[in-house]
Amino acid sequence: MFEFMLTEEQKELRKEIIEFVRGVPKELLRKMDREEVKYPHEYVEELAEKNLIGLRFPKEWGGRGLDWSSEVVALEEIGSLGGALACLYSLPSIIGEAINSFGTDAQKEKYLKPMLQGKLKCAEALTEPRGGSDFFGATTKAEKQGDYFILNGQKRFIVGAEGADYFLVYVRTGFDGDPRNSISVFIVERDMGVEVQEVYGLMGTRGGGTGRLVFRDVKVPESNLVGPLNGGGMIFNTMMVPERLTSAAGAVGSGRVALEVAARYSNRRKAFGRKIRKFQAVNFMVADALTELDAARGLVYAAARKQDAGEDARRLVSEAKKKSTEAAWMAVNNAMQIMGGIGYTDVYPVEKMLRDMRLSMIWTGTNQIMNALIQHEYYKELEKNGPAGRDIEDDAVNADLTDEKVYE
Repeated sequence: MFEFMLTEEQKELRKEIIEFVRGVPKELLRKMDREEVKYPHEYVEELAEKNLIGLRFPKEWGGRGLDWSSEVVALEEIGSLGGALACLYSLPSIIGEAINSFGTDAQKEKYLKPMLQGKLKCAEALTEPRGGSDFFGATTKAEKQGDYFILNGQKRFIVGAEGADYFLVYVRTGFDGDPRNSISVFIVERDMGVEVQEVYGLMGTRGGGTGRLVFRDVKVPESNLVGPLNGGGMIFNTMMVPERLTSAAGAVGSGRVALEVAARYSNRRKAFGRKIRKFQAVNFMVADALTELDAARGLVYAAARKQDAGEDARRLVSEAKKKSTEAAWMAVNNAMQIMGGIGYTDVYPVEKMLRDMRLSMIWTGTNQIMNALIQHEYYKELEKNGPAGRDIEDDAVNADLTDEKVYE
């Protein structure tokens, strides 16, 4: 339905992605959900072989030199594969953003390029046992010793931990002063001594190799520092765009395909002598979910275009993440309700999508954190720019009764 918004190049990209998605073995999805596969190496490698990951990065490093408006088109289709595969598809985009934007050419050659070729797998290490949303409260630390940093601490809920060759790790390097100027980012190779522990039984989004990382006197060369020392806050703020925009676009795809399953079911299933899609209680659930998904997709496209224009897109990206994940959750819930009891079984994939989608409102910043960011950015814009159009405050009948306008 939104194809009229796409360029010819984006339409061709969408066809490529759809062809790839249709070719993903259903048995892989089943084995991942049964936790018989801990990390789908072949999936990531095939994506790289077809040059379908890291689309936005320069061709010099193995990308296609595309933009966010193109990447979100691809991400929606990848979202139809569920949470784990969508997240693994997004990781090169997220981690590649840090290396491409803040890394040295040597880091790009050593880590970005082989990642986009499928020769190296990556993961992001941000969340700690003590918390996730409190980014600047990180306790994993790195202390300088000569030309190296010595890392100690733990990270958890790391998607891709089981299969990653290297990790983008946020650690504390400043121990006095403002916590916002105390975090640094390092590329840490697994073989440097990172201990990977698989300790989680997940409700959904299984098979993506989620685990805990333990750093015990891990020796990391100073050359693996990404960006300036204690510049992790700046990098984190930049990284929140790919973190949240990938989540948003993928969620739209997940919600869309779950709704499609339920809509087809409603057009075949009969009750009281007619197809259940003829009942308003059913078809209004389809209409509600569809409207929310279309609205979410519109926000995703708008956020992508604003980011492509080089403008500050933090509010729109936060809105897109919040709206898309909540719209997808609603769509999957409505799909299950439409299908009734059979939708609650593993005869259909809706129950798996429900389990997968629940995480989307928690990761990459909870939707409550999105609310905090949205209102903060809005008030900042309002104070800086004033009303966007007509100021209607003086249009009230008794607007001149200034004595009634008490603010303190």
